[in-house]
Formats: sequence, C-alpha cells, structure tokens
Amino acid sequence: MGTPSTDYRIYGAELSPYSVKVRSYCRYKSIAHEWINRDMSRMKEFQALAKLPLIPLVLTPDEDVWQDSTPILEKMEARFSTPSIHPEDGVLNFISVLLEEFGDEWGNKMMFHYRWARDVDQISAANRLAASNMPEAGAEELVGISKMIRERMSGRAYFVGSSPETAEQIETSFKETMGLLEAHLANRAYLLGGRPCFGDFGLWAQVYEAWTDPTPKAVLEADFPAVVAWVARMLDPKEEGDFEDWAQLSGTLMPLLREQVGANFLPWSAANAAALESGAETFTVELKGQPYSQQPQKYHGRSLKVLREKYHAVRENRALAEVLREAGCLEWLS
Repeated sequence: MGTPSTDYRIYGAELSPYSVKVRSYCRYKSIAHEWINRDMSRMKEFQALAKLPLIPLVLTPDEDVWQDSTPILEKMEARFSTPSIHPEDGVLNFISVLLEEFGDEWGNKMMFHYRWARDVDQISAANRLAASNMPEAGAEELVGISKMIRERMSGRAYFVGSSPETAEQIETSFKETMGLLEAHLANRAYLLGGRPCFGDFGLWAQVYEAWTDPTPKAVLEADFPAVVAWVARMLDPKEEGDFEDWAQLSGTLMPLLREQVGANFLPWSAANAAALESGAETFTVELKGQPYSQQPQKYHGRSLKVLREKYHAVRENRALAEVLREAGCLEWLS
C-alpha cells in the first residue's frame, strides 16, 4: 500500500448517491479525506481492498476498510462526534434515523427510476458514467462505452421496482415528497433545524443525484426552490444553528412522515420483507389505495430489520411512539 495516508480515502463516484453522502459528511465534519474516483485505472487497488464490489469504500488512516454508507457514517460519528448529527432529543433522534432510511431506500427508488426511465436521462447518465469510468478514453470509444452502460443500467430498473406499471406512482411520490420538503425547508437550513442530521445525508444524496439528471432537475428547478437551495447547501454543509424541537418542526415535518414514510415507504418495506421471508418472486402491496408490484429487494430486507431493532431499543419512549402512531409508522416498526 506504500506510505500510510493520514487522510480517510473515499473510493466513490459522483453519480453514486451513497458515495456523495459520505463525502458530504466528511466535509461537514472537516475530516481530512481524499476523494478517489473509482475509474478503471483505480479498479485493481479498489478490488484488493473491497469485500463487496460496491462503492463507497473508505480506507481509514489505520488501513481499516469500511463499506456501506450508513455503517460508514455511524463509524465516523463514533470517531468525530462533534458537532453531532444525532439530536439528543429521543423523538428527533429516531425521526432522523427513519428519514435516513427513507432516503436510502425509497429515495433511491425515485432517483433510479428517473435516471433510467427516459431516453434523455439514460443518455445523460450513461455519457457521464462513461466519462467518469474511462477518463482517458477517446470520443469514439466513449460512445461505445456509453451505449453499453445505458443498455445494462436501463435493464436493471426493475430491481428497484421501476416499471411502466409503477412509473406514475413513483413519480407522483417524488413530486409529493419534494412539495412537502419545500414547505418544510422554506424557513430552515436543514431537516431538523440549523445543522444537518443523519436524515439529511441519506435523503439529500438521492435528491442531489436526481437534480443532476435532466427530467427531475427540470421538476425541481421549476417548482421547488427551497429544495434546490438545500441540495446546494448540503454539498458542503455548515453548522448554522442548533436542532429545533418537535413542536417547531411538526407542522411541516409530520406531513412528510405521514404522507410518504408512513403511507408509502414503510408499507412497501414490510411487504418486501414478507416476500423475502416467504420466498416469493414478486409481491404486491397497496400504497395510497393503488396496487404496487415488484420483485423483492434483498438488501432492504436487512436494513428494515436493523431499523426495527433501532426502534425496539427506544420503544419505551412514549412521546416517540405517539408521533410514530400519528404518522402511520408505528405499526410497521413494532
């Protein structure tokens, strides 16, 4: 490996939401880090480190290897606890965790759908991925690489549940979520007040990636200026104040929890977990009165289990239970 680095090394990619999530966190905490674009020239060193062929991968100064963005942030937070991304208030602490999971899983569904559902977005993403993966390639070679990427990735959309049958539901959820965020972020810098929480990093990363794609970018810039400002702010977030309390946040945050997390994300999560347990090849769940069908997602089965374990650890918090009950979330977490 040569001389050990004094920095954290992040192997990632600009078009990877989970990679930019970790980078944003490191910027916020002023953690010395090196951003390494995992292009083909770095693939051999990446593969020598990786247990899984997934980015981001973080190599610590003491040469520990971390993968998976949520555990990476949790391990970083154990080392760099100030300013904390976890509110001391128990209600807000778990809501932040819940919003992080909502971003990672349901937000990714929305982002991935928009990126690969239409020709204009497929072409844009494939061209950028080709240039990122092969920065030394010539124009003619990049055309071929881009075509290959487009064919492969557009064919994978069904893995996250994107299909002609679910397209309207996913895009409606995106626009509704952005509208709810617009109202919530109109008078505050971050989801829970004056500084970013765990939930900001998870949800922002998906919205940021959507903002880089033509179709959702047009949607965001036409109607959601406060969301776009948050997207820009979170590229290099700063502490601008403290967390607010639930009474200050609830007027605009409860609608997001109730109408998206409780009505879409968690019922889908529970149905996905049940399908995995039963070995079903596909599942159908009713979301806001409409049937939604896809094949199960294995990773989310594991992450829902972790989310439920986190709730189980704080289930005696009656104020939290009441908020989750009102939001239509409690039944899916207990």
